[in-house]
Amino acid sequence: MRLTRRHPLLVAVPLCALAVLAARPTDGEVPQAPGRGPESGISAQVVRLYEEAAAATLKYEAGRREADRQRAEAQRLEKLLDREREESAVLRGDLGRIARSQYRTGGGVPLTAHILLADDPEEMMRGQRALWKAHVALDHAIEKNARAEARIARSEAKAAGAWKALEKRNKELADLKNGIEQKLESARWQLQGQADASVTAGSCRGAVRLDQPEFRLTDSWVSPVETYVLSASYGSGGALWANRHTGQDFAVPIGTPLRSVGAGRVVKVSCGGAFGIEIVVQHTGGYYTQYAHLAAVAVDQGDRVSPGQWIGQSGTSGNSTGPHLHFEVRVTPEMGSAVDPVSWLAQRGLTL
Repeated sequence: MRLTRRHPLLVAVPLCALAVLAARPTDGEVPQAPGRGPESGISAQVVRLYEEAAAATLKYEAGRREADRQRAEAQRLEKLLDREREESAVLRGDLGRIARSQYRTGGGVPLTAHILLADDPEEMMRGQRALWKAHVALDHAIEKNARAEARIARSEAKAAGAWKALEKRNKELADLKNGIEQKLESARWQLQGQADASVTAGSCRGAVRLDQPEFRLTDSWVSPVETYVLSASYGSGGALWANRHTGQDFAVPIGTPLRSVGAGRVVKVSCGGAFGIEIVVQHTGGYYTQYAHLAAVAVDQGDRVSPGQWIGQSGTSGNSTGPHLHFEVRVTPEMGSAVDPVSWLAQRGLTL
């Protein structure tokens, strides 16, 4: 009888099963993948609320511009209507003067008697024809003015109605925008609370894999945040730094998605210390970029990143007095080797 050779994998399978059973959580615990647990959901919620707030703001601004346009149109029509009314009043005044003049010159006497009594009947007839034409022209002008006034009044009412409807819609959009911003502010500080807990424990929560935005970058280098205000600059002095400020600060709200400025590899993700939660990325040419005081990370050590890829979210962890991103460029992965990041990016075609 021929004996079959047992494959080593068949022995490993039962051992692995035993290891899995031994490692199963107890007391109802549910295992969570790194960066995918309930706590990580707040990161995605903040990003989603950022997008909703931006979309609501765009709608509100577009509605406000349209309401302004409708208001201006209503005002323009009101002025036009006032002008038409003034012209109508002048015409009516002219008609009144003509009627009074006729009365004073015998307008109540029959036309036949005028002709018989006139020295020059032919001239009298010409005068009456001219007067008749003037009456006809005046009547036509008054009718035309009345039609124009009615038309403008309808247009004015339509424009005013549209303006009021837009004002109502804008109020609804403003309420929606404010509601989203309130939710966003609450979610930001919830996210920051998780970051502070991680820094206190000295242990990061793991990468939160954010859904990356759809974009097509034509540049090799981008700014670390899309919208920002520059605050503390490289080399500036202050009570918070032992010597000089080693990076460029970007004042942005908590939870703002952060972008890798260029292609590279994540060589460090850490929590604790003066920088709080930080990421260090190695780029070609021997340079490193650091992103510090974060509220969350979206990459793990060893990950490859591309220009513009979201790698984390801004915060105010560590030695920080308010929400911002501390961005640094170094010649080594560690602090103490920083160079001016603004000049460094400018050399690569990016002006902050």
